[in-house]
Amino acid sequence: MDIRTVIITLAMAATASAVWAKLPPAPPADPAKAAEAKKAADDTAKKEAELLGKYQDRAVANYRKNKGIKAPAPAKAAAKK
Repeated sequence: MDIRTVIITLAMAATASAVWAKLPPAPPADPAKAAEAKKAADDTAKKEAELLGKYQDRAVANYRKNKGIKAPAPAKAAAKK
C-alpha cells in the first residue's frame, strides 16, 4: 500500500466519525415545558401499550380461528404486577 492511501483512509475515517457523532439533546430552558413534554410522552407510551395489547389479542384470535382451536382464550391475568 502506498502511504498516501493509508493517510487518506485515516483522515476520511476521522472525518466520518466526527460527522456521525450524535450530540445529546439540549436541556429544555423551561421546567414547565419539560414536565409537559414528559407528560405527553408518557401518555403516548400508554396509548401505544394499549394498542399493542389490543393487536396482540387480535393476532391470537386470528391464529386460533385459522388453526381451528375451539377452546376459549385464556383469561387475562387478574393480578398484573
